[in-house]
Amino acid sequence: MPVNNVTFEPGCRNNWHIHHGTDGGGDQILLCTAGSGWYQAERSEPISLNPGSVIHIPAGTTHWHGAKADSWFSHLAFITPGDGVSNEWLEPVTDEEYNNLASSPSPR
Repeated sequence: MPVNNVTFEPGCRNNWHIHHGTDGGGDQILLCTAGSGWYQAERSEPISLNPGSVIHIPAGTTHWHGAKADSWFSHLAFITPGDGVSNEWLEPVTDEEYNNLASSPSPR
């Protein structure tokens, strides 16, 4: 299973993206290891991430993740193996979307 150790500087986030795959592949699992960050799936409330937080992202889910504005953030990213595993990178998370997170509730 591929594993990536990713670190974001404060305020850094990736674009909206989708992991594709079939036969069990393409799911992503994020394990927060340091700092504080955000995860958000399309049309869902953002989730605050801290060391020990785990997020399971089913294949085909449009989402993004990154650091909070005032914190470094590190996570391990696991992608489940299967057929046709690929990433589709979409548009950037806008500053307006990101800056609104400060006033969003953290449901978890």
